[in-house]
Amino acid sequence: MLFNKVSYRRGIIEGVIIYVLGRLGALITPAFFPDWTFVAIPLLFLVFQYILPPVWAARRMTSTKRERLSRRFWLLGPRIAAICLAFDIVISLCLGLPLTMFEVQKGPVLLRLATTDAASHLSWLGYGLYELRTAVFLFVFYTIAVLCTRLAGGGFLRFTMPAGGNRVTL
Repeated sequence: MLFNKVSYRRGIIEGVIIYVLGRLGALITPAFFPDWTFVAIPLLFLVFQYILPPVWAARRMTSTKRERLSRRFWLLGPRIAAICLAFDIVISLCLGLPLTMFEVQKGPVLLRLATTDAASHLSWLGYGLYELRTAVFLFVFYTIAVLCTRLAGGGFLRFTMPAGGNRVTL
């Protein structure tokens, strides 16, 4: 397809932009959204953070017919994950942590680390464990998503049946 021919660098940039949009959306308190969007919009932000960036980047990049899983595609998932983790740290420190369904935004991590108020205080250990969990999830999931996307796009997951004269490729 003509739509899927972008460079390696542009694919990474597009994936990171999608992640940042999802991460910024996750800062909004879910109670802000009315009715059924109370559940749908935060789920959309999760898709923008964790599912769409590696699949989008791997799907849009151009490659030769023989190149399915070259070294650059093996490193694409960890590379995008590292860049997204850096943006996640900056957003957390300056704007706040992402919210779950019934939380309210308590402010930037830098202010929460320095405050003495027990309700909004955040310890260095708590913040470090949050970022460690995020890093592990990003690196593992992005690597798997890129590899599966590249294999599926290259025809690896296709099979032909039945073995007779009327073959159907799925």
